[in-house]
Amino acid sequence: QVQLIESGGGLVQAGGSLRLSCAASGRAASTYHMAWFRQPPGKEREFVATITWSAGTTDYADSVKGRFTISRDNAKKTLYLQMNSLKPEDTAVYYCASGVIVSQRANQWHYWGQGTQVTVSS
Repeated sequence: QVQLIESGGGLVQAGGSLRLSCAASGRAASTYHMAWFRQPPGKEREFVATITWSAGTTDYADSVKGRFTISRDNAKKTLYLQMNSLKPEDTAVYYCASGVIVSQRANQWHYWGQGTQVTVSS
């Protein structure tokens, strides 16, 4: 069993930056692949970024490529999402996920956090 707790969300002006964190607990937490998804108001959950358990491979949605960076510290069992050059369309609840399969599809991930709100004002 893996438990995930996100933090770091908030209100920021367009062009600003935020760093999200996701603390994982559970014996196997550091050996699972991890991901960030987001759910904008009134829309379905969408893929943001993934990272393999060894941090050797990352993948990003086209909408965030070049602006967001996913990383992880397995010793701390923590996942990060550095978000730069934020836009109003980045406004969403951001979720971290953990699992054994790397996928851009939300239904392929086993464990989810409760989410953290990111609001970008214009």
